[in-house]
Amino acid sequence: MSEHQHSDDCGCGEDHEHEEHVFIVTDDEGQEREMVMVYTFESENNVYAVLLDRNDPEADGVIFRIEEENDESFLVGIEDDAEWDRVTAIYEEIARTESEEK
Repeated sequence: MSEHQHSDDCGCGEDHEHEEHVFIVTDDEGQEREMVMVYTFESENNVYAVLLDRNDPEADGVIFRIEEENDESFLVGIEDDAEWDRVTAIYEEIARTESEEK
């Protein structure tokens, strides 16, 4: 038996367009927050994810680098200032462009 592969028009009744990728992220104060991945983008051979607080979607998003090891993906905080400046500038441009299109 083959595993069901979901797509927007697969007819299974699930709303694939709104599936959430939820992560538990511990902030600097040690508090756990449920974060939802809302966007991904690539820069310089790396993939980045933008996460928003599931309970406070109006709060600023957080950007993590997605790394893979042994066929598993995980989120890594960006420590390098130059990398942080580069990816935040990219995301701000993406957000600005998307808000202009609405």
